[in-house]
Amino acid sequence: MPWFLAYNGQQIGPLDDAQARAQAQANPHGLAWRDGFAQWLPIQQVQELAPVAPPPGMMQPPAPSYGGGPGSGGWGTGPEAADEVDYKIVGSEMQFVEVELDPGESAVAEAGAMMYKAPCVEMDTLFGDGSRASAQGGFMDKLLGAGKRLLTGESLFITVFTHRGQGKAHVAFGAPYPGNIIPVKLTDVGGMLICQKDSFLCAARGVSIGIYFQRKIMTGLFGGEGFIMQKLEGTGMVFMHAGGTIVERVLQPGEVLHVDTGCVVAFEKTVQFDVQQAGNIKTALFGGEGLFFAVLSGPGRVWLQSLPFSRLAGRMLQAAPQRGGSKGEGSIVPSLGGFFGGDQDD
Repeated sequence: MPWFLAYNGQQIGPLDDAQARAQAQANPHGLAWRDGFAQWLPIQQVQELAPVAPPPGMMQPPAPSYGGGPGSGGWGTGPEAADEVDYKIVGSEMQFVEVELDPGESAVAEAGAMMYKAPCVEMDTLFGDGSRASAQGGFMDKLLGAGKRLLTGESLFITVFTHRGQGKAHVAFGAPYPGNIIPVKLTDVGGMLICQKDSFLCAARGVSIGIYFQRKIMTGLFGGEGFIMQKLEGTGMVFMHAGGTIVERVLQPGEVLHVDTGCVVAFEKTVQFDVQQAGNIKTALFGGEGLFFAVLSGPGRVWLQSLPFSRLAGRMLQAAPQRGGSKGEGSIVPSLGGFFGGDQDD
């Protein structure tokens, strides 16, 4: 009975059992289907495609290592191994994340995100994207990492917090506006996550913060976040921040979701992102939802926010007195209320 596998929207098959098992072991981050399945399933959940157990007593090679750790001078030829950090998220509406570091471990964050730290945690500013490849490489590697951050509207520098003492140490990072923090381990999403450029808060050292270009010009021009989004790559934990309530949706293969462009926080690399005109011309102009909305197509996970900061800032700006907003909140005659309240300009 033939197998069919799917990676990033590309279908492979038909495959026999041996071919399907070999392909699944080479890349388990995909979907599988065969006759008798009600729907496509993640490869890791299909028992028939699991590795064949070796005979009892057979010696097994050790797991491949991507390097000897900080200071070893090299991190192997495979994916860069990020520091393994523990964490806890505190609060409900104005959350912050506290990261626990072992000696030698580091966390990277955007400038100004730190809330507090232990005295033994040293703070350093690096030119580039914060990854070890950028830090240990030459000037061109650092310039490339910094250039990628500049294209996403971020600073050329990133802050690194390293535990230089003994035992456990903590460093905390606060959210810039009301909302929630989203923790994601990159190995759970195939080693890469695509997010809007302002959502990244902090990550374990070793995560690369790069750029992701929208392939379609219409998506780039009207996709809410422009032609460029952030791309987080590696094996460690990343923490994103979004406004309001956070919703995580799992899209099945072929499932489509229409979303306000500003409400898209992040999505897996298997998800297709496009834009579509919001109804007819009258609806687009007078419906209050903008000219376009985002079209997300499965398979994969997407994270959505109920209150984008741009929407919150727009309402605040609209209510400002300089824009005609009311100065007297409880008055039915705002101008007189402001006059008697002494709120008039000289």
